[in-house]
Order: sequence, then structure tokens, then C-alpha cells
Amino acid sequence: NKELIHMCHNGLVAAAYLQKSGLQTCVLERRHVIGGAAVTEEIIPGFKFSRASYVLSLLRPYIYTDLNFKDNKHGLKVYPRNPSSYTPLIETEWQKGKPRSLTLGKDEENNWKQIAGFSIKDAESYKRYEKQLERIVNSIDPLLDTSVSEIMELFEAKGFWNKFLAFRRNPQLLKAVKSLGSLGADISVLYEFFTSPATHILSRWFESEPLKATLATDAVIGAMAAPHSPGSAYTLLHHCMGQIDGVRGSWGYPEGGMGTVTKALAAAATSYGAHVFTNVEVSEIRVNEDGIAVGVVTADGCEINAGVVLSNATPHITYKNLLPDGALPEQFKTAVSHINYTSPVTKINVALRELPNFRADPTVSEKRAMPHHQCTIHINCENMDLITQAYNGATDGYFSQRPMIEMVLPSSVDPTLAPPGCHVCLLFTQFTPYHLKDGDIWDDKKKQEYANVVFSNIEEYAPGFKESIIGMEVLSPPDLEQIFGLTGGNIFHGALSLDQLFLCRSTSQVCGVYPPYTPVKNLLLCGSGTHPGGGVMGAPGYIAAQTLIKNKPKTKHSH
Repeated sequence: NKELIHMCHNGLVAAAYLQKSGLQTCVLERRHVIGGAAVTEEIIPGFKFSRASYVLSLLRPYIYTDLNFKDNKHGLKVYPRNPSSYTPLIETEWQKGKPRSLTLGKDEENNWKQIAGFSIKDAESYKRYEKQLERIVNSIDPLLDTSVSEIMELFEAKGFWNKFLAFRRNPQLLKAVKSLGSLGADISVLYEFFTSPATHILSRWFESEPLKATLATDAVIGAMAAPHSPGSAYTLLHHCMGQIDGVRGSWGYPEGGMGTVTKALAAAATSYGAHVFTNVEVSEIRVNEDGIAVGVVTADGCEINAGVVLSNATPHITYKNLLPDGALPEQFKTAVSHINYTSPVTKINVALRELPNFRADPTVSEKRAMPHHQCTIHINCENMDLITQAYNGATDGYFSQRPMIEMVLPSSVDPTLAPPGCHVCLLFTQFTPYHLKDGDIWDDKKKQEYANVVFSNIEEYAPGFKESIIGMEVLSPPDLEQIFGLTGGNIFHGALSLDQLFLCRSTSQVCGVYPPYTPVKNLLLCGSGTHPGGGVMGAPGYIAAQTLIKNKPKTKHSH
């Protein structure tokens, strides 16, 4: 018998830790390439695209150490970005001369100069804002690696002695509680981030619209929410939880694209003895007459036995598509059916014959990337109202004529991705509804229509962009669902809203069963649909693996 995992990056994390602990592990991937949404694919000859996920930061730091990534043993090299954020602006009637821009990074002095061009007050506030954000993120960091089942064990323990024993059994839980307690009176600030609209927090700190809009993108990225939506501030916090080379909040480009991250995870797992298979689609999780998961059935009819099954698929796919009828209590099935998977995202992968040349910061040399080319480039971020207008259109079933666009050019630092002189351009765009108004569908014609809108918007900031396009791929929300198994096209395996976080991820636990456990014995969730949520983080896989390792039988041949 084996531990059996239906895979993506979290599944590979779980597999590596389980196999390293001595539990024989088998990993099954539906597609021809490992990694779920964190893959590198050559969609256009000569151009290697991070086809879905496109930047790295959230991967938990202990994974680098535990799985020997730091010594480059498994081929993972990351290019940190500094500066990291670039917002070009369009010249308006009342603004004469060269269009302005806003570039932010880790250089505090340069940040001050950049922001002061819009507001001295904001320049003075920004460092304090970043420090507060870092303090809040540091306080909840240990919670990201704490199992919900461990938290509930503490809540359900009666009396001081039993609570003491719960802490003793779960040292990570004690660490999390101590860290939260370190906030003191600032616990109210944390609560505000969990519940408030991003506009509430950003407008209290800043007055400059380009700065507020730039920061607000992190509050809505991947979410069908506007900056004024309650709880949107948490998504802003979520995207500040990562690090590159120990620098909190930094993001980077893995050399060779995001697929090198999952290849490194797979290499780590197989180095310990795990077996990883591609082109193996799971059609059913087998459950015996006692309600215990005992393995899976593949799409070609092969039955594989397992002592434990871990699913990295979304909760919707796991519970509604893979389990047989009657395996789940009706009350739980009802809760699952109400998980919010609404997605605003259309990803456009573009091959370019040259770098974009922005009017706000003209390129000095056509062949040489400038510092802002390595950034996340924010298009249509003159003010937060533009983001809100794009959101409002999507809620009515339309895509905006001025969508929120995040552009990255990883080939500006990584020459392995494109032919000499050419570049890979990844566009993460919002807001595009899964279901279009008046029965429209995301066919090739509609996707081309939307791509034309996006390219025309970019052209206003970087003339010549459209002429530089060699080829492209448009991935609408239905495409993200069909290709990568992201229910509703949601990149997080479910919205990061307050009702779908922590104790309530993936559902409110109506059956007294808490993640990573499920109502089916020996079936665990290890994907982003469980705590602590989405992004290439690895924590859900780590938590599931540690839960199994901690509770495995002591006998030599237990699995």
C-alpha cells in the first residue's frame, strides 16, 4: 500500500515530505507535464511560457531548506526582482510634457523620490506603512503552517490541563499563538485587514491615486472583488507573505519558468524514492463499504490501492466529481456546493520580437532591458476607480474596455526563455466573467476580441507593442478550468474571502471534521482549497504530510 496523491505543486510537496519520512508515495498527474498550474510550456516554438502561474514568492522558506533547494541540488535558481513594481501613466489634457511613472522596490531612498513626485505626505507615510504590513505578516506567519485540526483540538479541549496538553502535542500551534500575541494592541489592525475593504486602509495612509491603485492591485489580484469590497485587504496581506532569499515581500522569476519549481519538487520527491506518473487521470477515489478511502481508479480503468489518498484537486473536484455517491454526508455536500470559485482572470501569453518601449520611460537601447522591465508592470492604474469600473463590468457579464492588466517580462532577466532579442510577455488581466452576458461564450472569436482590447490598452502606454507580437495564447476562465483543473478558473482553488479562510477553508466544518482531514476516513486534502490557501506556497501540502507523519502507526510495515 502507498500514500497516493492527485497532483499539483502542493501534492509534490506532500509527496517529498511523506517519502522522506519513509512512507512509500505514488503521485498521479492528469496532464503530460507535472506541476498543475505551475508549469513551463513551449506554446510558441522557441518561447517558454510560465503558462498559468508566473512569479514566485509564497513558497515557504523551510521547503527550500528541507528539500535541499538552497544548494541548487534540484535545479531551482530564482532571479529576485528589484525594483519590483512599475506603473506607467498616460499623459492627460491637464498634464503637460512627458508622462509620469511610479517605480517601487527595496531601495527606500528611491521609493521616497518616486512617491514624492506625486505626494510628499505619501512618501513619508510609505515606509511606516511597509513596516506595519511586515509586522502584521510576521505575526501570522506561523499560522500558515498550523493545521486547522490542531487549532480545533485546542478550542475543543476542556480545562487548562487539556489545553496545555494540546499545546504540548502541537508545538507549531503554540508558536502561532505566541506570534499573534506579540501584536498586543495591534491585534485590531490585523482584524481590520481581515475584514476591511482595501480602500479603507489605503485611503487612510495615502492620498495619491496612482500609488493607491498600484497597491490595490495586490488586494484584488485573482479575486472577483473591487478595492472597495469588504475583506479585500486580506488578499493584499496574503500577497505580502512571501520572500525571496529571506527578503520579506520579494518576488522573483525562476530560471526556466515556473515549471522549474515543480520539476525541483518532483526531483526532491523522486530522490527520496517516490514514484511520479504523468498522463494518468484519476476518475474516482475508491471508498470501501466502511466509508474508508482505499485507493483510486484511473480514467483507463486501472485500480490502484493505497493506505491513504491525498487530493490536491479543488474541493469541488474532490468531493463532487471523484467520490462515489453516498460517500459524503448530505449536510457536507450542501456546504461544498456553496464554495465560491468565481474568477475574474484571463491570462494572455505573448511572444514578442522586442521589449515594450514605454512612453513614460523610453528604452535607451532596443536590445537592453531597463530596470522597470523586470517589474510587475501595472497598466490602467491611474486611479482605483479604473479598477472598480472594470470589476463592475464583469459583475454585469461584460469585460471592461479598460481592464486591469499586470504585465511581466521574465525574459528581461532570464535569457533561457526566448530566442536572442525576443521576449516572453505574460499578461494577467482582470476582470473577465466566466459567464458572459446574453449567452456569449469564450470562443476563439471572443478571445481574440478581448485580446485586441488588452493590446490596444497597452499600445497607449507603449506604442509599437502590437507590431512586436509574434504569437499569443488567450486563457479565459473556462480555459483555466478545463486545462488546469481550476474550478471556475479560480487560481486560488476558491475565493480568499473571510468566509473561506482558516477554520472555514474549504467549508464551514459542519461535520466536526477539520482540514486537512475530510469526512471520508484516510482521504486528506493537500491543495490550495484548504488552509492556508492559494498561490505557489506549498503549505497545504506540508500540513497534510506532517499530519500523516505525526499520526502514522509505529509498526515497521505500516504502509
